[in-house]
Amino acid sequence: MIILGIDPGTHTTGYGLIKKAGREIVHIENGIVSPKKGLDLALRLSHIYSGIKGIIEKFRPDAAAIEDVFVATNARSALILGHARGACMLAASSAGIDVYEYSTREIKKALVGFGNADKNQVAQMVKRLLKLPEVADADASDALAAAICHANTAKF
Repeated sequence: MIILGIDPGTHTTGYGLIKKAGREIVHIENGIVSPKKGLDLALRLSHIYSGIKGIIEKFRPDAAAIEDVFVATNARSALILGHARGACMLAASSAGIDVYEYSTREIKKALVGFGNADKNQVAQMVKRLLKLPEVADADASDALAAAICHANTAKF
C-alpha cells in the first residue's frame, strides 16, 4: 500500500510518500509544493491543488493522510489553512483516494510516543524510521510523519 502524507499550508505544502508492506515502511519520495510569492489566495490554492494532483497521478497512492487544522489563537490563520487542506483533500478525493485526517497530537504520539513532542523530535524519528540520509524539509518531514502515522494506526 502506498500512502501519501500531506502537511497543508498556503505558502508551503509538504508531501511524503511511503510504501507499507507488512510491517515494513519504505520511503518513496518527499518534497514541497510552493506557490510563487505574491500570488493571491485563489491562485496559491490552484497551484497547491495542481501540485498534489500531479503527485497523485505520478505515484498512484492508495490512501492519503493529512494533518488536521490546529486552532490556537488566530482563527483567520486557521481558516486560511483550511482552504489549503480543502485543495489537498479535493485533489485526493477526486482521484478516488480515501483521505484520513490526524491531529498534530495523534501524529506526534504515533511517531514519538508523546503527543507534545517537538518538531525536531518528530523529524529525527522520521529520518530514523525511513532510513533517510538527512532530515527532510520541515514541511515534507511533517507530511511523512502523517503518512507513517496512518501506516501504523490504520487497520488494513
